Amino acid sequence: MVSFITKNGLQEFEKEMEERIEKRKKIAKSIKIAKDQGDLSENAEYSAAKGQQAENERRINWLKNIIKKSQVVENSTKDKVVVGCFVELKKIANNNLVSFQIVGTHETNPILGKISCESPLGKALSGKSVGDQIEVETPQGKDEYILRKIS
Repeated sequence: MVSFITKNGLQEFEKEMEERIEKRKKIAKSIKIAKDQGDLSENAEYSAAKGQQAENERRINWLKNIIKKSQVVENSTKDKVVVGCFVELKKIANNNLVSFQIVGTHETNPILGKISCESPLGKALSGKSVGDQIEVETPQGKDEYILRKIS
């Protein structure tokens, strides 16, 4: 299944993968040093290094899969909301402005203002233009917004 991703998101995942492949060598050295200490059944350093190795390998495999199956979406339009766009919305209920970037599912990070194109709001915004009104059903009820800006 293909996932959408921004060019920047793909570059971040590729960079992380390079760092984790480099980290693999350091972990291997830690395992060798711990093995050289003797009895592995009570060797905390060995157990910790093996745990780090397993976690690192899981993340490398996840990253490889995401990079392989992702399709980079270029934000070539400012007329309609697509993956990669930055949007500004005005919440109708209180006139508050909110801004964020629409990103692929694996790049989602609300703290950094990145919401998934698969989220309810991301789906509601897809293909919309400046001035459009958007309704989104949330656990707290229906929210209504006006799309003020696309960049």
